[in-house]
Amino acid sequence: MADLDEGVVKVLPSLKRVLEVKASGESAWAKATRVDVEHEDGSTESYFMKVSKGLHGRESLKGEFESTSAIYAITPQFCPKPIAWGTFESDPDSHFYICKFYDFVEDELPAPKAFGASLAKLHSSHTSPSGQFGFHVVTYNGDLPQDNSWSESWEAFFLNGVQHVLRIREQRGGKCSELDDLLPDMFEKVIPRLLRPLETGGNHIEPSLVHGDLWCGNAAMVDEDTEEGIIYDPSSFWGHNELIGQLAPGTQQYFNAYHAHCPKSAPEEDYDDRNALYAMVIEEMRRLIEKFPNGYEGSQPRADILRHQQLNSTSFNVNTDKEADGGEQPVSQDFHSLVSGEVYTSQVAN
Repeated sequence: MADLDEGVVKVLPSLKRVLEVKASGESAWAKATRVDVEHEDGSTESYFMKVSKGLHGRESLKGEFESTSAIYAITPQFCPKPIAWGTFESDPDSHFYICKFYDFVEDELPAPKAFGASLAKLHSSHTSPSGQFGFHVVTYNGDLPQDNSWSESWEAFFLNGVQHVLRIREQRGGKCSELDDLLPDMFEKVIPRLLRPLETGGNHIEPSLVHGDLWCGNAAMVDEDTEEGIIYDPSSFWGHNELIGQLAPGTQQYFNAYHAHCPKSAPEEDYDDRNALYAMVIEEMRRLIEKFPNGYEGSQPRADILRHQQLNSTSFNVNTDKEADGGEQPVSQDFHSLVSGEVYTSQVAN
């Protein structure tokens, strides 16, 4: 049907015929396509399809489908409706992810008030299936596989995730002395100082389903009259709800709208520094190291954090990102851009 692989045709619901298939954007590791169809009842609909190759391509699309499905289960109006993911019948090395297609309002983000309310609703559903921080599948931030191993502690989960990304960064881009010089103090002082108080001293945070890569390139207005929008291209996990992302310009408006529904975590005085930690920008890392030279000065670490540190003490420099598909991967020397990944330039991606 209209040059559409049979593996895709089989998962499209109530399909009568494919009307048109046309390209709508691409990145270094995926291509985007719009698929217009007619259903058996005579109605028409458009789908967005992303196609990637190789093992990492397959796993990234699986992760996107599972992430979007989890978001859709909580806030169906706040993300594209996921349809399916799978593998081409004509090419076992090509894989696809399909969701509802949207025409975005060009160069417009959703209005802060409605967006903040929707994001707060997503984060307020503390329904992690294990009750822990993590996710049930690997998700990808751009072309970077995230370690979503379950953990009882947000500090342990965050530390493990950062170290995992750094191992990949070193393998793909080589050593970066500027960054490497900062890491011991970040791991031993800054991260414990800013995250451990969230879970000690009578404080507690519950896992929230977060987008994982939320910025202005992964959110869009879809209704000009209501100024409402959606989020897309997630690399989700159950984490700390304050890991919101950056919707610049005007980021503060979105934070204010969000916190009108979700209060800042205690200790509130650490809020700005926690956000700086989550951004992982080198300049902010230096500032945090200077601000907290003594690190965490409270009680002893939780047992699960000690176990995590012991498991990782001898494995940090070990290469764990085996390129199973044998393909070359894009390299980034900058930590922040490595974590952020690459996005589609097309207005109609996802």
